[in-house]
Amino acid sequence: MTDNIQAVIWDFGGVLTSSPFEAFNRYEAERGLPKDFIRGVNAVNGDTNAWAKLEQSKVTAEEFDELFRKEAEALGHSVPGKDILGLLSGDLRPRVVEALKRCKAKVKVGCITNNAPVGKGAGMQADEGRAGEIEKVFGLFDEMIESSKLGIRKPDPRIYALMCEALDVDPKNCVYLDDLGINLKPARAMGMTTIKVLNEDQLLSDLEAATGWMLTD
Repeated sequence: MTDNIQAVIWDFGGVLTSSPFEAFNRYEAERGLPKDFIRGVNAVNGDTNAWAKLEQSKVTAEEFDELFRKEAEALGHSVPGKDILGLLSGDLRPRVVEALKRCKAKVKVGCITNNAPVGKGAGMQADEGRAGEIEKVFGLFDEMIESSKLGIRKPDPRIYALMCEALDVDPKNCVYLDDLGINLKPARAMGMTTIKVLNEDQLLSDLEAATGWMLTD
Protein backbone atom coordinates (compact mmCIF):
# COMPACT_ATOMS: atom_id res chain seq x y z
CA MET A 1 0.00 0.00 0.00
CA THR A 2 2.96 2.32 0.56
CA ASP A 3 2.97 3.90 -2.91
CA ASN A 4 -0.76 4.57 -2.82
CA ILE A 5 -1.14 6.31 0.53
CA GLN A 6 -2.80 9.70 0.13
CA ALA A 7 -3.53 10.52 3.77
CA VAL A 8 -3.01 9.46 7.38
CA ILE A 9 -6.04 10.30 9.51
CA TRP A 10 -5.75 10.46 13.28
CA ASP A 11 -7.96 10.29 16.33
CA PHE A 12 -6.62 12.62 19.03
CA GLY A 13 -7.27 11.54 22.63
CA GLY A 14 -5.57 8.22 23.37
CA VAL A 15 -3.53 8.48 20.17
CA LEU A 16 -1.60 11.76 20.12
CA THR A 17 -2.18 12.10 23.86
CA SER A 18 -2.26 9.63 26.70
CA SER A 19 -5.62 7.93 27.08
CA PRO A 20 -8.28 9.43 29.34
CA PHE A 21 -9.07 5.82 30.26
CA GLU A 22 -5.89 5.81 32.35
CA ALA A 23 -7.17 8.84 34.26
CA PHE A 24 -10.58 7.15 34.63
CA ASN A 25 -8.93 4.09 36.21
CA ARG A 26 -6.91 6.23 38.64
CA TYR A 27 -10.09 8.05 39.68
CA GLU A 28 -11.90 4.73 40.18
CA ALA A 29 -9.08 3.32 42.31
CA GLU A 30 -8.96 6.45 44.47
CA ARG A 31 -12.69 6.30 45.15
CA GLY A 32 -13.14 2.56 45.50
CA LEU A 33 -15.16 2.21 42.30
CA PRO A 34 -15.02 -0.93 40.16
CA LYS A 35 -12.35 -0.75 37.47
CA ASP A 36 -13.74 0.56 34.15
CA PHE A 37 -16.97 1.66 35.84
CA ILE A 38 -16.87 5.02 34.02
CA ARG A 39 -16.44 3.36 30.64
CA GLY A 40 -19.33 1.09 31.55
CA VAL A 41 -21.59 4.08 32.20
CA ASN A 42 -20.62 5.55 28.83
CA ALA A 43 -21.37 2.24 27.10
CA VAL A 44 -25.03 2.09 28.17
CA ASN A 45 -27.22 3.62 25.44
CA GLY A 46 -24.01 4.74 23.74
CA ASP A 47 -25.74 6.74 21.01
CA THR A 48 -28.08 8.72 23.26
CA ASN A 49 -26.53 8.90 26.74
CA ALA A 50 -25.05 11.95 28.46
CA TRP A 51 -21.63 11.38 26.93
CA ALA A 52 -23.02 11.16 23.39
CA LYS A 53 -25.08 14.31 23.91
CA LEU A 54 -22.09 16.24 25.26
CA GLU A 55 -19.85 15.26 22.34
CA GLN A 56 -22.49 16.61 19.95
CA SER A 57 -23.02 19.81 21.99
CA LYS A 58 -26.62 18.81 22.74
CA VAL A 59 -26.14 19.48 26.46
CA THR A 60 -24.03 21.91 28.45
CA ALA A 61 -21.32 20.87 30.90
CA GLU A 62 -23.72 21.69 33.75
CA GLU A 63 -26.45 19.49 32.27
CA PHE A 64 -23.92 16.72 31.66
CA ASP A 65 -22.88 16.85 35.32
CA GLU A 66 -26.36 15.85 36.49
CA LEU A 67 -27.22 13.50 33.61
CA PHE A 68 -24.03 11.50 34.08
CA ARG A 69 -24.57 11.31 37.83
CA LYS A 70 -28.03 9.81 37.29
CA GLU A 71 -26.71 7.29 34.78
CA ALA A 72 -23.95 6.26 37.19
CA GLU A 73 -26.40 5.94 40.09
CA ALA A 74 -28.55 3.62 37.95
CA LEU A 75 -25.49 1.33 37.82
CA GLY A 76 -24.87 1.51 41.55
CA HIS A 77 -22.46 4.39 42.20
CA SER A 78 -22.85 8.16 42.32
CA VAL A 79 -20.25 9.92 40.14
CA PRO A 80 -20.62 13.62 39.28
CA GLY A 81 -20.22 14.34 35.60
CA LYS A 82 -18.03 17.35 36.40
CA ASP A 83 -15.44 14.99 37.87
CA ILE A 84 -15.28 13.12 34.56
CA LEU A 85 -14.79 16.32 32.58
CA GLY A 86 -11.72 17.05 34.67
CA LEU A 87 -10.16 13.75 33.56
CA LEU A 88 -10.43 14.21 29.80
CA SER A 89 -7.25 16.08 28.95
CA GLY A 90 -4.29 13.77 28.38
CA ASP A 91 -0.57 14.47 27.99
CA LEU A 92 0.96 14.84 24.54
CA ARG A 93 3.08 11.95 23.30
CA PRO A 94 6.16 13.67 21.73
CA ARG A 95 7.25 10.64 19.68
CA VAL A 96 3.80 10.34 18.17
CA VAL A 97 3.74 14.08 17.39
CA GLU A 98 7.07 13.61 15.59
CA ALA A 99 5.55 10.71 13.61
CA LEU A 100 2.66 12.97 12.66
CA LYS A 101 5.12 15.57 11.36
CA ARG A 102 6.94 12.95 9.30
CA CYS A 103 3.64 11.76 7.83
CA LYS A 104 2.71 15.35 7.01
CA ALA A 105 5.95 15.75 5.08
CA LYS A 106 4.82 12.93 2.77
CA VAL A 107 1.00 13.01 2.53
CA LYS A 108 -2.07 14.85 3.78
CA VAL A 109 -2.97 14.48 7.45
CA GLY A 110 -6.36 14.89 9.10
CA CYS A 111 -7.84 14.57 12.59
CA ILE A 112 -11.29 13.33 13.58
CA THR A 113 -11.93 13.85 17.27
CA ASN A 114 -14.95 13.18 19.44
CA ASN A 115 -14.63 16.03 21.90
CA ALA A 116 -16.79 18.11 24.19
CA PRO A 117 -17.34 21.86 24.47
CA VAL A 118 -15.48 22.06 27.78
CA GLY A 119 -12.08 23.36 28.86
CA LYS A 120 -9.75 25.36 26.64
CA GLY A 121 -9.67 24.54 22.92
CA ALA A 122 -10.34 21.33 21.05
CA GLY A 123 -8.11 19.40 23.46
CA MET A 124 -10.40 20.21 26.41
CA GLN A 125 -7.45 21.38 28.52
CA ALA A 126 -7.78 23.03 31.90
CA ASP A 127 -4.33 24.64 31.73
CA GLU A 128 -3.55 27.54 29.36
CA GLY A 129 0.02 26.41 28.73
CA ARG A 130 -0.94 22.86 27.85
CA ALA A 131 -3.81 24.13 25.73
CA GLY A 132 -1.32 26.19 23.74
CA GLU A 133 0.94 23.18 23.14
CA ILE A 134 -1.99 21.12 21.92
CA GLU A 135 -3.19 23.92 19.64
CA LYS A 136 0.23 23.80 17.94
CA VAL A 137 -0.32 20.10 17.21
CA PHE A 138 -3.81 20.75 15.89
CA GLY A 139 -2.23 23.33 13.59
CA LEU A 140 -0.28 20.55 11.85
CA PHE A 141 -3.40 18.97 10.38
CA ASP A 142 -4.59 19.80 6.87
CA GLU A 143 -8.16 19.22 8.02
CA MET A 144 -9.73 18.74 11.44
CA ILE A 145 -13.23 17.60 12.36
CA GLU A 146 -14.56 18.04 15.92
CA SER A 147 -17.76 16.25 16.92
CA SER A 148 -18.74 19.11 19.23
CA LYS A 149 -18.73 21.56 16.31
CA LEU A 150 -20.15 19.27 13.65
CA GLY A 151 -22.94 17.81 15.76
CA ILE A 152 -22.20 14.20 14.74
CA ARG A 153 -19.64 11.87 16.27
CA LYS A 154 -17.72 8.70 15.54
CA PRO A 155 -18.65 5.99 14.70
CA ASP A 156 -21.19 7.73 12.41
CA PRO A 157 -19.89 6.84 8.91
CA ARG A 158 -20.64 10.36 7.68
CA ILE A 159 -17.81 11.84 9.71
CA TYR A 160 -15.21 9.70 7.91
CA ALA A 161 -16.70 10.46 4.51
CA LEU A 162 -16.60 14.18 5.29
CA MET A 163 -12.91 13.95 6.17
CA CYS A 164 -12.08 12.15 2.92
CA GLU A 165 -14.05 14.76 1.01
CA ALA A 166 -12.26 17.61 2.79
CA LEU A 167 -8.85 16.08 2.09
CA ASP A 168 -9.89 15.08 -1.44
CA VAL A 169 -8.65 11.52 -0.99
CA ASP A 170 -9.94 8.01 -1.63
CA PRO A 171 -10.68 6.10 1.61
CA LYS A 172 -8.91 3.08 0.13
CA ASN A 173 -5.72 5.11 0.12
CA CYS A 174 -5.92 6.23 3.75
CA VAL A 175 -4.58 4.96 7.06
CA TYR A 176 -6.75 5.65 10.10
CA LEU A 177 -5.68 5.39 13.76
CA ASP A 178 -8.00 5.26 16.78
CA ASP A 179 -7.87 3.76 20.26
CA LEU A 180 -11.47 2.50 20.09
CA GLY A 181 -12.36 -0.51 17.98
CA ILE A 182 -15.93 0.70 17.47
CA ASN A 183 -14.56 3.82 15.77
CA LEU A 184 -12.35 1.80 13.44
CA LYS A 185 -15.14 -0.34 11.97
CA PRO A 186 -16.72 2.31 9.69
CA ALA A 187 -13.29 3.41 8.46
CA ARG A 188 -12.36 -0.19 7.67
CA ALA A 189 -15.71 -0.72 5.90
CA MET A 190 -14.88 2.25 3.64
CA GLY A 191 -11.60 0.59 2.71
CA MET A 192 -9.18 2.39 5.00
CA THR A 193 -6.21 0.61 6.54
CA THR A 194 -6.95 0.83 10.26
CA ILE A 195 -4.70 0.72 13.31
CA LYS A 196 -6.10 0.17 16.79
CA VAL A 197 -3.88 2.08 19.19
CA LEU A 198 -3.07 0.16 22.37
CA ASN A 199 0.06 2.05 23.40
CA GLU A 200 2.71 4.37 22.01
CA ASP A 201 5.27 1.78 20.93
CA GLN A 202 2.68 -0.38 19.20
CA LEU A 203 1.21 2.65 17.42
CA LEU A 204 4.58 3.64 15.98
CA SER A 205 5.47 0.10 14.99
CA ASP A 206 2.14 -0.57 13.27
CA LEU A 207 2.14 2.80 11.49
CA GLU A 208 5.66 2.21 10.18
CA ALA A 209 4.57 -1.24 8.95
CA ALA A 210 1.46 0.14 7.26
CA THR A 211 3.29 2.98 5.51
CA GLY A 212 6.81 1.68 5.02
CA TRP A 213 8.11 5.02 6.35
CA MET A 214 10.64 5.56 9.13
CA LEU A 215 8.73 7.52 11.73
CA THR A 216 11.10 7.28 14.70
CA ASP A 217 14.84 7.70 15.16
